[in-house]
Order: sequence, then structure tokens, then C-alpha cells
Amino acid sequence: MDFKQIQELIKIINKSNIGEICIEEKEFKIKIRQKEENITQVVSASPAAQAYGPVQVQAPTPAAHGEVSEKARPVAEAKAENLLTIKSPMIGTFYRRPSPDKPLFVEVGDEVVPGSVVCIIEAMKLFNEIESEVKGRIVKILVEDASPVEYDQPLFLVEPV
Repeated sequence: MDFKQIQELIKIINKSNIGEICIEEKEFKIKIRQKEENITQVVSASPAAQAYGPVQVQAPTPAAHGEVSEKARPVAEAKAENLLTIKSPMIGTFYRRPSPDKPLFVEVGDEVVPGSVVCIIEAMKLFNEIESEVKGRIVKILVEDASPVEYDQPLFLVEPV
């Protein structure tokens, strides 16, 4: 089962009233469980193929991103109306640099154009370069480096230029 099939399966489960599904193949097992608005996904391989235990990925709550002061909130909300969002196209682990000894792909204030790489998302031991589809300036990075991300989770806020 490839990653695209898993994404489609998650979409179908999310739109249906199925509570849980478990699929097992030779060295692959996936369990998708639907809870209210969040989807929990557990992916594991046989012990010989993977040294780590099952991984659970859940979308972080808005409070996990920190609080905004009362004075800054109205300005941020007014400015947020014209911002574009770069979202995660898949479930995986978000990385801001190609490797620990390399520079960051983008930082706050950097200009991006369609096609420029903004991060990497590791999914099932594959590193996928995520490219910007918009032109603008990075205003905010919404995810911490090496954090799990969900499908369609906002990663960056971009001010169009």
C-alpha cells in the first residue's frame, strides 16, 4: 500500500461513519481510527524492519502554538485576512532543513516563489520536499522542527507580494 492510497483511505474514512479500520499485509500494518474531528493513525512495521514502536500522529491544538497578547491580537487578526497558507500535503514528520548540518530552507521574512522548497516531510522513511505554490514573504512558521504533522495542516503563513 503506497502513501497516496493511505491518504485516500483516510479521506474516505473521514467522510464515512466508519469508526475504525485495520489493514495488515506481510510486513505492514495500518490502523485508522476516527474520533470526533481528529483522525488517529497508527503505522508500524515488523520488528525486523523498524526499530521504533508504533507512532501516533495527532493534530496539535491551537494552544500548543502559544498565546498572543491582547494588544497584538486585533492587529494579527486583521492582518491574517490577507495571508496565504502553505499546508501539509501528507501525514509525516516536518523538517525545516535537509539535514542537521545544512541551513534552514526558509525563515520568517524570506521570500518564496512557486516551486521553491520550504520544508521536508518524512513519511514512511521517504523524505518529500514540499514546494511553495504561492509567491510571497514568510510571515510565520506554524510548526516546530521535527514535529509530526497531519494532512492539510497549516505549516507556513505567507504574505502575498
